[in-house]
Amino acid sequence: MNVYKFDEERSRREQAEKQQPPRRPAGPPAINLPDIIIWLSGILIAIHLVRVFLLPVVWDNLILVLFAFWPVKYSIFAGLSALDMASALWAFVTYSLLHGSATHIIFNLLWMAIFGSAVARRFGVSRFLLFSALCSVGGALAHLATNWGEGVPMIGASAAISGQMAAAIRFVFELGGPLGAIRRTDREAYMVPAKPLADCFRNQQVLVFVAVWFGLNLFFGLMSGPVAGQPASVAWMAHIGGFAAGLALFPFFDPVPRRRF
Repeated sequence: MNVYKFDEERSRREQAEKQQPPRRPAGPPAINLPDIIIWLSGILIAIHLVRVFLLPVVWDNLILVLFAFWPVKYSIFAGLSALDMASALWAFVTYSLLHGSATHIIFNLLWMAIFGSAVARRFGVSRFLLFSALCSVGGALAHLATNWGEGVPMIGASAAISGQMAAAIRFVFELGGPLGAIRRTDREAYMVPAKPLADCFRNQQVLVFVAVWFGLNLFFGLMSGPVAGQPASVAWMAHIGGFAAGLALFPFFDPVPRRRF
C-alpha cells in the first residue's frame, strides 16, 4: 500500500515554481488594427494585384469601363446600354475599390489605417462600411459636379478615406480621445462623446488639421501632372466631397450620445 504524502508534494511544487524565471507580460499585438481594416486592406491589395499581374489588358480595361467612375456616362445617360446604365449607378461606390498604382494604394491604406481604424472602433463594422460607401458617393458627386461630361475615369478610395478623416476629427482630439490634449489609449478613448460641429471647429488641433488637409488638396489639385508617383492628377474635389459627406453624415452614424455643452 502506497501512502501519498500531500504536504511533501505541495512543497516540492511550490519550490519548483519559485525556481522558474518570471514570465514576461504579454506585449501589444504586432498589428494593432481592427479586423475590418485588415480585411479591407487585403481586399484592395488583392484586387490591384489581380488587375496588374493576372488579368490581360483587355479584361482590365473592361473592369475600368464597368467599375471606374466616368463623368461622361452621365452626360449621355439616356443613350447608354442597359449594362452601362447599371454600371453608371454602382460606379458611385465601386470606383473606390480600384487604384492606379502601388503608390496610390499604399498612401490610401496608410491613411485608412490611421483614421479609418479610429472610426471603425467607434462605429462597428456595419456602420463603418455603410458610412464609407456613402462618403464614396459624396466624393463621386462632387467630382461629377466639377467635371461634367469628362471622359477620364476616376478611381481610388481617397474620397471614402477623406470621409473617415472627417468623422475621426469629431472625436479623436477631444479630451480623453486618442489624440486629445489629455488622452487615453484604451478602447474608451474612441468612445468619448463628440461635441457639436461648431464647437469642434473651435478646437485648435482640429483647425490646424483641417487647414493643412485642405491646403494640400488644393495644392495638388491645382498641379497638372503626376503626384506622388501616380500616373494621373489628383481628383481633389472628390476628396473634398468625401470629407464634406463625412462631416454631414457623422451624427447619423455615431453610436455615442454627443455632448451638448
